[in-house]
Amino acid sequence: MGGPFDDLTETVFADKAVLTESYQPETILERDEEIDAYSHALQDVLFGRKPENVFVYGKAGLGKTAVTKYMLTELHEEVRTRAAADELHTHTVNCNGRTLFMVVRSLVNELLPDHASQFPERGLGTGDAFDELYRQFDRIGGTHLVVFDEIDHLEDANTLLYELPRAKANGHISDAKVGMIGISNDYTFRRTLSPKVKDTLMETEISFSPYDAGELRTILEHRADRAFVDEACATSAIAKAAALAAQDMGNARQALDLLRVGAELAEQNGETPVTDDHIEAARDRVQRGRVANKIRDQTEHAQYILEAIANLQTSGEVPARSKEIQRTYEQVADSHAASPLSTLKSIQDHLSDLHMLGFLRRHEQNKGLSGGQYYEYELDLDPEIVLATRAEIAEHTE
Repeated sequence: MGGPFDDLTETVFADKAVLTESYQPETILERDEEIDAYSHALQDVLFGRKPENVFVYGKAGLGKTAVTKYMLTELHEEVRTRAAADELHTHTVNCNGRTLFMVVRSLVNELLPDHASQFPERGLGTGDAFDELYRQFDRIGGTHLVVFDEIDHLEDANTLLYELPRAKANGHISDAKVGMIGISNDYTFRRTLSPKVKDTLMETEISFSPYDAGELRTILEHRADRAFVDEACATSAIAKAAALAAQDMGNARQALDLLRVGAELAEQNGETPVTDDHIEAARDRVQRGRVANKIRDQTEHAQYILEAIANLQTSGEVPARSKEIQRTYEQVADSHAASPLSTLKSIQDHLSDLHMLGFLRRHEQNKGLSGGQYYEYELDLDPEIVLATRAEIAEHTE
């Protein structure tokens, strides 16, 4: 008797991992300007000088992290050939969901010698963690570049960005040279920093703009050469995935997802090559899956606010002010037997967060002395996807 997997064979993919987010390409395509800006910002490392602080901005899926990894790899290789360069040490910390203490503690534990005890989770404060971090930088010496990924999610970013750049001037570090690379999905992040932090940072800013259809097609063609067996994917399907992603968010991650899921659908149906129709069929699945996961990651009341704006959007009542959204949100919360947040400020804070995360478009209105200045909001995605996802979530929680 045959097993359930007996008839399954690989008919489309040669190396499916090439089309996933975690794959790090050997060659970075369509980011020459950003790589050039990065090269200039990091060049001081090659001459034994303190590295500049660099801040990298752009929405998710635009290549910020991939380019940063590539630049650090190239920098390490170049440092080995330069007599003037100090030994280079690079460290990466993701700030999402972490406190400042957790971020500094994780750096300390990475730097401690193998035989040393880990820095304790409790009993010591953030100041103690910074002191130990400085001791370890000096113990190791050389040049340290610290990458803070998703730094816009760190609540006390001001303290971090004030302390580290001033460590040497304040006498905390004597032998090591330390620079920072901050990666942010929020283009407005710098505006949230205090004036003294902005003066201290003196950073180079590198902004990653969305890809256009031609750039995405170049990236996909390069990946497709390795991802698929010969003649398993039509060139028009690659162009279709690139065009759809460019029309939406200009996002390489989305383009790769469309191509991969389209190929999966073709393989499931026993069809080759992958065609435009497979990509079109993948479109809804990719978008719904991504949005559903992002919505599920939000707090209960943030989800109610999204549901409220989706309701307003389907009835043509957007863009809407926060007061209008609050009224609909309260109805949504009541429908789920939940007590709504009581203040408009709480709603506005959630709206600001949801805008930063890419769920909402925000329009600034200035009506002068008579009407004042305020924001209006609308969804930056299909309201039907929000409502369908919320219905699924509600069905599984009731």
